[in-house]
Amino acid sequence: MDALHVLGVQTLAVTQQPDSYMEEIMFFTRKLNQRMTQLALAFTGMSALAGAQAQTVISEVLYDAAGTDNGNVFVELFGAPGALLDGLLLEGVNGADGSVYRSVVLVGTIPADGVFVIGDDDGNGTSLVSGIDLVREIDFQNGPDSVVLRDGNHILDAVGYGDFSGGVFAGEGSAAPDVPSGSSLARFNPAVDTHNNLLDFMALDLPTPGSVPASAVPLPPAVLLFLSGILGLAGIARKQR
Repeated sequence: MDALHVLGVQTLAVTQQPDSYMEEIMFFTRKLNQRMTQLALAFTGMSALAGAQAQTVISEVLYDAAGTDNGNVFVELFGAPGALLDGLLLEGVNGADGSVYRSVVLVGTIPADGVFVIGDDDGNGTSLVSGIDLVREIDFQNGPDSVVLRDGNHILDAVGYGDFSGGVFAGEGSAAPDVPSGSSLARFNPAVDTHNNLLDFMALDLPTPGSVPASAVPLPPAVLLFLSGILGLAGIARKQR
């Protein structure tokens, strides 16, 4: 089986007529481009799924609401749909001395959209945050502080925000900025974790609980190499006919 059949493109007999030959070339090119696009989309989907399944991450935190924090702050997680969160912990780590001042036990399952929102309890067992999946006492302190997502002794993700000069940083890489009141700290792309808070997070003037940016997931270099190799083989096969 040659490279063209691997791609699902049926080769055509080349006639001696120039017009017919050009039509065959155009038809072949269209079919090849269509098949390559399908392959690229398939690999992109698999790459995105693999990245999402790697682990659950913190995708957005609103720790200082405009006005009162009570019932208005939240933490958003991003992960594989169906991932079980039971028993995971969200911890608030004090930037002054590294002590854990708040530990929140999670329950539930990440829904089909991959986004799970924990809203702060307003004191009545409800939250003022829209689209929440879980209500907990989740009012984390202003910076410099850190929020850690933990599975037992294993840290799944952590974000530290503010100036930790002389303090204790429990995030990843370098600290993200301490955002103004009413703004949230959110990942540029929830499917990408460089393990550096400064690179991964940005300030959002308007918090977006339950919604993440539909960032494009780039094709891995190995996939690009594979696709370029297939194209090269297709060209060689065509010349040898």
